[in-house]
Amino acid sequence: MTARTTDLTVTGMTCGACVSRVEKRLGRIDGVSAAVNLATGQARITHPASVTAEDLLGAVEQAGYRGRLLRRTPEEAPADDPADRRARERVLVLTALTVPVLALSMAPGLQFRYWQWLGLALAAPVATWGTWPFHRRAAAGLRHATATMDTLVSLGVLASFGWSLYALFLGGAGAPGMRMPFAWTATPDGASAHLYLEAATGVTLFVSVGRYLEARARRRTGSALAALSALVPEKADLRDGRRIPVGDLRPGQHFIVRPGQTIATDGVIVEGGSALDTRLLTGEAVPAECGPGDTVTGGATNVGGALVIRATAVGADTRLAKITALVEEAQLGKARAQRRADQIAGIFVPMVLAIAVTALGFWLGAGADPGAALSTGIAVLVVACPCALGLATPLALLAATGAGARRGVLISGPDALERLGRIDTVVLDKTGTLTTGRMSLLATATVPGVSEVEALRPAGALEDRSEHPIGRAIAHAARSRGPLPAVAGFRATPGHGVSGQVDGRAISVGRWNGDRLPGPLRAAIDQADRDGHTSVLLRADDRPVAVLTLGDTLRDGARETITRLHRMGLRTVLATGDRPAAARAVAERLGITDRHAELAPAAKAEIVDDLRAQGRVVAVAGDGVNDTVALARADLGIAVADGTDAAIGAADVTLMRPDVSAIADAIAIARRANMTIKVNLAWAFAYNLITIPPAALGRLNPMLAAAAMSLSSLLVAANSLRLLRGRRR
Repeated sequence: MTARTTDLTVTGMTCGACVSRVEKRLGRIDGVSAAVNLATGQARITHPASVTAEDLLGAVEQAGYRGRLLRRTPEEAPADDPADRRARERVLVLTALTVPVLALSMAPGLQFRYWQWLGLALAAPVATWGTWPFHRRAAAGLRHATATMDTLVSLGVLASFGWSLYALFLGGAGAPGMRMPFAWTATPDGASAHLYLEAATGVTLFVSVGRYLEARARRRTGSALAALSALVPEKADLRDGRRIPVGDLRPGQHFIVRPGQTIATDGVIVEGGSALDTRLLTGEAVPAECGPGDTVTGGATNVGGALVIRATAVGADTRLAKITALVEEAQLGKARAQRRADQIAGIFVPMVLAIAVTALGFWLGAGADPGAALSTGIAVLVVACPCALGLATPLALLAATGAGARRGVLISGPDALERLGRIDTVVLDKTGTLTTGRMSLLATATVPGVSEVEALRPAGALEDRSEHPIGRAIAHAARSRGPLPAVAGFRATPGHGVSGQVDGRAISVGRWNGDRLPGPLRAAIDQADRDGHTSVLLRADDRPVAVLTLGDTLRDGARETITRLHRMGLRTVLATGDRPAAARAVAERLGITDRHAELAPAAKAEIVDDLRAQGRVVAVAGDGVNDTVALARADLGIAVADGTDAAIGAADVTLMRPDVSAIADAIAIARRANMTIKVNLAWAFAYNLITIPPAALGRLNPMLAAAAMSLSSLLVAANSLRLLRGRRR
């Protein structure tokens, strides 16, 4: 039976234990497997066709959460998001109520005659209304016989507030003039009259502030999708004067893009010339010049003159839509490290509850004051932090994919990110990867008495009739130097060249047949051969007059990229189907010592296999159909910006800008992300191992425990946000 994939948005999850619960509930359905991402609040579910979306949503609700089908067109949250505004207002109210309670409890000098009753009046709304979201989610978990971070917070607040009520009304703490010293520990020397209002309010405030800041961090790290979706304008101006929704555009329609406007969809420029700002799509900071015949991408901003564009792709077929889909796919995934962390988080909360009960029983059995024993149990409950475990990997992944998308690097998912960070060898194609893949005129050598322009004009006029890449390059160079003369009797001979009458003379452009040449022309041919370039001979009235040298030029930044890869400790290998001379010339210019030429697609794949057999972790960067086998066989495939659909489909990483420095950027981002994930997980585990034992031994005040717990999650979020800052190595 064919398996299907359904993506859901799940609301109400707060920690790794929630993730584990949702995955287990969905996994109880026959044939269903689920990966739930805490940072994005989304679930990717693989299921048989017989399992409906309603069945999946029902399972999510049975786990105690709310689910809905994921919208495939993400929208940027409004600047004044109602949910964010309510959370901010709740934090402000909690702060106003909690700060006086903390001051009175921690500073005995501020405790006036009936201070404890004022503290109760301020703490009551915090412990009820302020903590209600935690109580509600804890109760939902209790109904499903599960416990989460909300359970720990709810129990801690209820226990501390309940004990305070007991002490005030029955334990003597309500007496006029009562004084209570502040203790950094769980007050092992405390008395029954000790209040824990500062714990009830402090836990609620610190956790609420932490959750609010976590949510903001998640939105910031996951902003790539919103930024991409915001690039598409709502309307398009047709050439006939109509203004229609972008969704109504059809291929072949002509639309106008004025200066300052965003291009509505992919197309080809019909009229006009301008410069396009594509930094949000490709990371390129410098606008690119364009004119008639050039292809353009929807989402680019027109910063020059007006353009008339013929739409070539609309809707899901546009490049921007495909980019958005790739980023979305990456952010829905889950790394192997996070799967292990979520499994641990699933049993972590019950373990903390058991430790808290054990600590409470131990101190009561040891004869400690009941209030001190209770304070110890509360400290254990609130110091534990499964949130950090749940956020350690997904926040870093969100930040890394967002940072990559901003720099024109699309990473297909967590597994690709992990593999990219372990790469130690990069196999690079030449044509179209390190070079532009387009022939251009590099040099013109002429006999004495003939200028470069005098040679180019008749050659360009002839080649303007040709469809060969060499001919197009010569014609383009000649047109840039002035109008071309007329041609009569044009003839193209496959394998030899073109000929015809130009300005009354017999002109031919083609291969040198080995006959004797003047010294400057023979030297130009020999130099072209040494450099791996192509040379053609121009004859006028059967007399050799010029040698035109053409070649595929290096991409911008190719030399700096190879140097940077070497500085990062990576081995580079050039593998091309081109001639040995061309491969040698490019390799020497770039500083690549390991080169292979005249390779068939299968031979490229064999080189990859040999490197992997040596224990190397190999990435292949290519752009053509002939690279797809090697891309698929490598540990990781990298497709360059203007590569074929086949190459992009076989790759794990796609570079959206032609600057090959994106290869080094991608590896640097992955390395930083992998290190960030390791640091986050190490901190999350170490924090809990370090703080829970002192709390169980009564050496930690519950309020300080709550502050430490919130700080732990915020440190994980802050460490992940560092990935959004661009940095070059």
